[in-house]
Amino acid sequence: MSAEGAVTRCAWALNSALEIDYHDTEWGRPQTDDQVLFEFLVLEGAQAGLSWRTVLEKREGYRRHFQGFDPAAVAVLGADAIEAMLADPGVIRHRGKLESAVGNARIFLELQAKHGSFARYLWQFTDGKPLQGQRELMAQVPAQTTESQQLSKELKRLGMRFVGPTICYAYMQAVGLVNDHLLSCPCHADCVAAGERFSL
Repeated sequence: MSAEGAVTRCAWALNSALEIDYHDTEWGRPQTDDQVLFEFLVLEGAQAGLSWRTVLEKREGYRRHFQGFDPAAVAVLGADAIEAMLADPGVIRHRGKLESAVGNARIFLELQAKHGSFARYLWQFTDGKPLQGQRELMAQVPAQTTESQQLSKELKRLGMRFVGPTICYAYMQAVGLVNDHLLSCPCHADCVAAGERFSL
């Protein structure tokens, strides 16, 4: 709490009501739902070079074109669908990012089939449990880690694109493989508790 009694959230989330809601209700919560995991794989790849606020503002556009972020639906999208998205200001109109989402969906489905779920594949990179950050300042939060480098290397080896180690670390933060809420943020304790209850 601040001197005025206001909630002390992570500073990156304070620029808009959209970001505050995302920070408070989604970021850092451990996820096992494959459709949610695919959604954030798409969104984190789309963010490259942009602000997260921009991605959140375009989220519903992606949801509309990608049938609720259904990886099976995205995996079969063709050139006409890509052209329709490139004409829609409701999404980030970057051909490479949109085409990568389709290609990544196909690999996502292969991993899902091989491991029983994408979640089972993904969570092996943190030994099946959330990593609990102990950061006091935003400057202490890394851009990438050994775990995100390993995840990036494996996803690239399988043919995914827009999955560099920095993107992968942002992805791990988003879906709760890592709890990088600052210690002063009330969501840190919430995510620790969620991690203690977590199981695949």
